[in-house]
Amino acid sequence: MAQPQQIAERESEQQSLIALGWAALPASYRIPDEAPTLAEARAWCKHLAETHYENFHVATWFLPERLRPHFHAIYAYCRVSDDLGDEVGNTQQSLALLDLWGRELDACYEGRSRHPVFVALAETIHACSIPKEPFADLLTAFRQDQTVTRYATMQDVLGYCRYSANPVGRLVLYTCGYTDEERFRLSDATCSALQLANFWQDVRVDFAKDRVYIPQDDMQRFGVTDVTIQQGIATPEFRALLKYEVDFARNLFHQGLPLIQMVNRDLALDLDLFSRGGLEILNAIEHQDYDVLSDRPAISKGTKLRLALRAVSGKFLPFLRLGVSRGKAA
Repeated sequence: MAQPQQIAERESEQQSLIALGWAALPASYRIPDEAPTLAEARAWCKHLAETHYENFHVATWFLPERLRPHFHAIYAYCRVSDDLGDEVGNTQQSLALLDLWGRELDACYEGRSRHPVFVALAETIHACSIPKEPFADLLTAFRQDQTVTRYATMQDVLGYCRYSANPVGRLVLYTCGYTDEERFRLSDATCSALQLANFWQDVRVDFAKDRVYIPQDDMQRFGVTDVTIQQGIATPEFRALLKYEVDFARNLFHQGLPLIQMVNRDLALDLDLFSRGGLEILNAIEHQDYDVLSDRPAISKGTKLRLALRAVSGKFLPFLRLGVSRGKAA
């Protein structure tokens, strides 16, 4: 059994790691001495959501205004959690901060919120009856990123997606009033496909962080090693490997498309847009002949606008939605 002095030393070490971790992040991320009001907390989350953007940006202008504060709170939780894991630059400091954030999540569910994220999130949790699991699952993924850098099989990669991506879709469904397992299953397929599309797009970016999400058994089967990625040369073997992974992700997108027809019109528009965007990333990789090593594939502003207009059209003309026309993103 640990002695009181050992416990005190460990606690002091953790506090030191936490202080160093906070110092690497925006000052506004730190836990304030006094909890903000709900209005102040929602304003904090809204500002964070509106000044950041990426593929998992769930607070979009397409959703009803009454739901936006809830999506701002969820987005802020996801954004800060991700930054605690990815933007600190020190594994032990990140793990200490993620553990602290997990304790703040527990306190939120116990009615003791202090941080703006959790003050706003507590209202969302209450209004939308959201369980703790999806929030906690995201922290599991961010902790895993600190210690796991390679995945043996696609099932292992999908196991990671179960914590890193799928909870986001489930949080969206909870917020919109959907709680059934069939919708969750379809959402999981879409979210995992989005995660895979981002992985295949960012092979070089992730490798610079010593992370390889392409399954090791697939790499071995196609004759690709870390050296190939490091050298930045898309060999025929690498292109064949990426084609295989892109085809897998595209099939996963198609598995999730029926969800678009199973939700209300506003959410259907968002889901349609996310799916089109993810499929377009895969198309961009294909158009580069699967060379993601010399140039990161990206979607042009014109293509993004076209996808948004097509998705908006699907709001009023349902036959234009992806869940009906199941080809590649138009």
